[in-house]
This record gives sequence, C-alpha cells and structure tokens, in this order.
Amino acid sequence: MSYDYGAAQVWLDDHLGPIEPGRGYAMCERHAARVTPPRGWLLTDRRSPVRPLFVTLEVA
Repeated sequence: MSYDYGAAQVWLDDHLGPIEPGRGYAMCERHAARVTPPRGWLLTDRRSPVRPLFVTLEVA
C-alpha cells in the first residue's frame, strides 16, 4: 500500500521487490482486502488478479 496525501489517493500494488522504508507498506492479502481510505480519498487496487502464494519480505 502506498499513498499520496496531496492527491488524496491510496494504491494497492503487487509486492515485487524489497520494501523501502517510507515508500509504502507490505500487507497480507486479508488486510489489503479490508483497506478503507479516509473519506474523500480514492482507493485504486492495481494488484494483478492472480497473486503468488509466497513473496520475500526483504527490507531495502
């Protein structure tokens, strides 16, 4: 999950690489499915429809 306060947007993206501190958050499938943005914000789910069962959770 990543967000932009100025644009009032939240994005859910596939986890494709190391997590860079301050550049978003890694979330499990269950929590990502329950994300609700603040009132007036736009939530865009950009994850692919088929997701891998396992991913590495490296921290950059």
